[in-house]
Amino acid sequence: MDLSASNQGLWQWVLQLGYLGAIMLLANVIRREIPFFRKSLLPTAVIGGFLALALRLINIVPLDVEFMEGLTYHMTALGFIALTLRIPRKNEITQTARERHDGLKSGALIVSCYLVQALLGLIIAVIAAETFAPGFFKASGLLLPMGYGQGPGQANNIGNTYEALGFKGGAAFGLGLAAMGFVWACIGGVAYLNYIVKKKKLKIELGTAQGETEINEPVADEDEIPLVDAVDKFTIQVVMCAMVYLVTYLITLGLTSFIANTPALSGLAKTVTPLLWGFNFLIGTVLALILKAIFSALRKCGVMKRRYTNNYLLNRISGSAFDLMIIASISAINIGDLEGLWIPFILMTTLGGVVTLWYCVFAAKRIYKGYEDEGIVSMYGMMTGTVSNGVLLLRELDPQFKTPAANNLVVGTTSAILLGFPLLILIGMAPDSDLMLYITMGCVVIYGAILNIFLFRRRKVKSKVDAQLTNTSRKV
Repeated sequence: MDLSASNQGLWQWVLQLGYLGAIMLLANVIRREIPFFRKSLLPTAVIGGFLALALRLINIVPLDVEFMEGLTYHMTALGFIALTLRIPRKNEITQTARERHDGLKSGALIVSCYLVQALLGLIIAVIAAETFAPGFFKASGLLLPMGYGQGPGQANNIGNTYEALGFKGGAAFGLGLAAMGFVWACIGGVAYLNYIVKKKKLKIELGTAQGETEINEPVADEDEIPLVDAVDKFTIQVVMCAMVYLVTYLITLGLTSFIANTPALSGLAKTVTPLLWGFNFLIGTVLALILKAIFSALRKCGVMKRRYTNNYLLNRISGSAFDLMIIASISAINIGDLEGLWIPFILMTTLGGVVTLWYCVFAAKRIYKGYEDEGIVSMYGMMTGTVSNGVLLLRELDPQFKTPAANNLVVGTTSAILLGFPLLILIGMAPDSDLMLYITMGCVVIYGAILNIFLFRRRKVKSKVDAQLTNTSRKV
């Protein structure tokens, strides 16, 4: 075997990860030492991503775009698998009626926001295709909720799917939307925080809360396997994530092969196959849930005496995976692929940031009684960036997480997976034809109306839960 530098297959991934690691450390120093970046509330991975993109474009660091896109793809799935394998602690399961109620409604709010972004994106795309950008890929509007609401991993996946269906520059367009989503999370979030500070005359200094708050996260529970035994506990966590991802690959391969080799389903291969590979993180999430259920059954039967999953280590795996996903995705943007797409891109990113903030303000004031501002900034940060953006903004108003806002992000994201499934079907429908595109827009409007009725309906007779919500709001 050739162990020298000429063997690119041996050294390429080491070099690329090494470049990203060095840039991430530099970005961390920039964020901590430069007040502008510290007060902007941009996560280190986002700063690192833009820095890596700039260094790649001026040919200082030889980053491989294809490798970065692949890293984004895999880290998205592994991050979700690691998060899903977590087993809630007893104090996390025991929630008040308010937390359960607001958490479930947060899932509906998240999906409603996806639908608002989808409708806005489709309207802009259709207008662009019919006027100043003839031939523009109309279904590309659905990349707005993928980039803003879901994040760079899904934006990259669906962008590549649409690229295979004829959208030239689809991956770059999706990644660009996601990158601008992070920027808008800070623009809109910091602007609203400043508005709150002036309106309520609060005394907070932006960019300081997240550095002062320590969250006590238990390293282990009493019934877990030892930290170091015949095999390291961290190794067990990595192996479980890798095993679930392997089964994810095998199932996806089996499904796509079955569709391709079944004459009656061959017509679906063009659209369904890319979607199955694009949403591999969802298949991985389902398999992780199944593995958790198997572990739980084995524990109840007495076959498994100790718990093998460790929440602390799984959080570290998911955190690292998402950091790598963010920095790799932004660094992989091909600016040249956006040629001819700049006007729709600017319209989508700008109106997407403004409309998302408006909808979050409108909805949160009606749902999160007693902690409206915390609900607004946390939800807006997540709906334009990631959960970490929402938490960063929330910490400026609620550094000790005394309100249910942080819990809403966790519970809401989980319930949104089920409620958001119809949107995944629409993503596959829209590119088929103009008729299917307009049917998709109609479905978005109808489903959005249903969710909004659920969110904002008023009942004449208060239930016990409603009474408890009112009393709790007064205490918060």
